[in-house]
Amino acid sequence: MPKRILSGVVTSDANEQTVTVSVERRFTHPVLKKTIRKSKKYRAHDENNTYKVGDSVRIIECAPKSKTKRWEVLQVADA
Repeated sequence: MPKRILSGVVTSDANEQTVTVSVERRFTHPVLKKTIRKSKKYRAHDENNTYKVGDSVRIIECAPKSKTKRWEVLQVADA
């Protein structure tokens, strides 16, 4: 099974080697036909603490690195 890749914005870099990435998805409500925005936060591994709050990044699934980390930062997303 291929690994998922998501794009999001770094919302926190307070922890060592970890960033919190907020990923937003948009979809049409099945009944109301209105566009809905939902966001979810993922904790991602950042080996060298290179990413700061506000950076647009791409994250990829990986084997568990800790209790909460199942993602690692792939690269900076092109804006």
